Amino acid sequence: MKPSTAPAPAPVLGDGHLHRLDAVLADTDRLLAAAYPGDAGTRQPVHTVYIPADRCVPALPAHWGREGLAAAAAQGSLTELAEVAGLDADLAAAVVPLVEAKLQTEPIEDLRLDFEDGYGMRPDEEEDTHARQAAVAVAAAVADGTAPPFVGIRFKCFEAATRARGVRTLDLFLAGLLAAGELPEGLVLTLPKVSTVEQVEAMVYTCERLEEAHGLEPGRLRFEVQVETPQLILAANGTVPAAQLIHRGKGRISALHYGTYDYSDSVQIAAEYQSMEHPAADYAKAVMQVAVAGTGVRLSDGSTNILPLGTPEEIRAAWQLHARLVRRSLERGFYQGWDLHPAQLPTRFLATYAFYRQGFDAAARRLHTYVAKLEGTVLDEPATARALARFVHRGLLCGALTEAEVADGTGLTGVELAALAHPKAAAAVPAAPSAPSTSRPAPS
Repeated sequence: MKPSTAPAPAPVLGDGHLHRLDAVLADTDRLLAAAYPGDAGTRQPVHTVYIPADRCVPALPAHWGREGLAAAAAQGSLTELAEVAGLDADLAAAVVPLVEAKLQTEPIEDLRLDFEDGYGMRPDEEEDTHARQAAVAVAAAVADGTAPPFVGIRFKCFEAATRARGVRTLDLFLAGLLAAGELPEGLVLTLPKVSTVEQVEAMVYTCERLEEAHGLEPGRLRFEVQVETPQLILAANGTVPAAQLIHRGKGRISALHYGTYDYSDSVQIAAEYQSMEHPAADYAKAVMQVAVAGTGVRLSDGSTNILPLGTPEEIRAAWQLHARLVRRSLERGFYQGWDLHPAQLPTRFLATYAFYRQGFDAAARRLHTYVAKLEGTVLDEPATARALARFVHRGLLCGALTEAEVADGTGLTGVELAALAHPKAAAAVPAAPSAPSTSRPAPS
C-alpha cells in the first residue's frame, strides 16, 4: 500500500478547552490534594499496648519484654513457640533471633495509658492525681530514653456522662508534660467510643484551645479515633460518619482503631462469639479501610482477650489464636493491633516478622525486575510496584528486614524504596542536590 501523503490530523481541542476543564475541575483538584495526600511513609507501630494509667512506671516496657521472654521460656523456648505459631524451621531460624532482640530492646512500640475502660470510674481527686503522675512518668521515660517510640493516653469519651472528666484528664496530662519540657515526638492521644462526627469536631476544638493556651504550634495535637459503635459505620441518615470525620477533623486524625468488644456488644453478638474475625467485625473494618484510603489516616485492628495463661494446653491454644489473628490482620491490610498482656508480645513479633520475611524474596525479585525494566514472569504496573515497595518498606521499618537485605534483594536504597512506596510523600519533600545514584543491581 502506497504511503498517504495527506497531512497528519491536528488536535481539535485547544487551550480554551483545557482552561475550561481546569475551571470545572478546580474543586476536585483541591480536594484530591488536600484530603487525599496518601500515606506519609513514616513508621507505624505494629501494636498498641494498653495498661491502666495508674500502673505506668518508666521501667514498664523493659519489664514487659522480660515477661514475654520468660513466658516463652516457661513453655520451652522462642523456637518452640515459633513452631506453635506455625513457622517452619527455616523461617523460625531467621525470625527467632530478631524477635529475641526485639523483646530485649524495644518490646513495646506504642504504649497507651488508659483512663477509660481499663481504669474505670474513680473519684475526681484520684484521677487528677493519676493524670499528673502519668505525665511525670512519661516525661521521665522520654528523658532517660526508656519510653517507647509512641506513647500517650486514652481519656474518657465525649458522651455526656464522662465528657467533663475526659477533658480534665487530657488537660492535666498535657499540662504536666509541658511543665517537664516539650511534648514527646511520638505523643498519641486516643478518643474512645466515638458515635458522631460532632464528637470529633468537639475534640478538634479542644485541641485548638489547648494549643492556644500552651503556645503550641497549630496542628501539633493530633488524635486517634476508636471505632467502637455501629453509629460510626452507618448513621441514622444513612451516611458513613467514619468517612466524614476524617475530612472534618482538620488534619488532626492520625488513625482509626477498631474496638473489638465494645463494637461486638453494640451489635449484640454473644460474648462467646465476639472476635476480631467475626463477620460483623470484618464489615466494620472494611468500611474503615475504604474511609481512610488515600487520606494518610492509618488503621489498627483490635485485640483478643484470650490470653496465654492457665494450663500448658490453654497457653498453647491462646498463642496459636493470637499468632493467627495477627497474621490475618496483616493479610487484610491492618498493620497494627492491640496487645493486652506481656505473653502476647512474642507471638505478635513472631507472626509479624514471619509475614514480611515470607513475602520478601518474591517481592524483592519483582521490585528489581520492575525498577531495572527487565523481562519477568509478572507484568507489574506502577500500582503493583507501589504495593510491593510498601510491603518491603514496612518490613524494613518494623525490623523484620535489614537494610542490607533490602538493598541486596531489590537494588534500592532505603530512600529510593520509600520514594517508590510513597511517591506523594516523596514529592512533597524538597529535592536534595543531585548526586550519583547509589542503587545496586540485585544478585541474579
